[in-house]
Order: sequence, then C-alpha cells, then structure tokens
Amino acid sequence: MNYLLDTHALIWYFENSPNIPEKTAKLIDNFTNNKYVCSASLWEIAIKTSIGKLDISLSFEKLLDEIRSSELIILQIEDSYLKLILNLPFIHKDPFDRIIISTALAEDLTIITVDENIHKYDVKWVW
Repeated sequence: MNYLLDTHALIWYFENSPNIPEKTAKLIDNFTNNKYVCSASLWEIAIKTSIGKLDISLSFEKLLDEIRSSELIILQIEDSYLKLILNLPFIHKDPFDRIIISTALAEDLTIITVDENIHKYDVKWVW
C-alpha cells in the first residue's frame, strides 16, 4: 500500500506518542508499505514551531534527520497538486491540509490521519 502521513501522524510517530494507535504505527513500520510525507507538512511544523503554536519533543533538525534516515519519501509540491486545490470543496480551510489532500489525490495515496475534516473529502484515509 501507499500511504501519506498527515502532519500530526508524522509527529506522533517519531515521538512514539500514545496518540497514535498501535495498528497505525504498524502500518508505518511495515517495510512493504510505501510511506510518504508532503513537504508542506515540514513547512507546517517549522512555521508552527517558530511561532509557538506547536511544541514537539524533538528539535526540528532532529525530526528532519529522523525522517531522512527512515523509509519515508518526502514529496515536493507539484503543479498538479496545486491545480487540484482549485477544485477541492472548501470543507477544510487549513492550507496545509488542503495540499496534503490534493497530494494524496494526485498520487493515489491513502492518508494516515485522525482529522475528521479530511475524512469528509473523497480521499482514501486510514487511522
């Protein structure tokens, strides 16, 4: 399977948080699955950490190192993702989540997320 981690799933996974269910962590741990993270998630973490809206246990630099040394593939934002945003229903107003949704749609990925607003879109998701 091909999975795209939502920002909170990415953070909770690398922090070994009890917020992430064991079955979800196993999906991420499974080496037969392809796992991706959108560069917008990294941008979101950097921005929210710098303005004090997000507190993570790892430093941002350490988190980046952990991601880069893992099996996760970082997807850069493509024009096709941006074009899909133009036609997304305006259910979710968060720009980071909207690019994550459009990335999943463009690349046919299942989003690993607990976000109920994302669940309202015609996108595959699991938690």
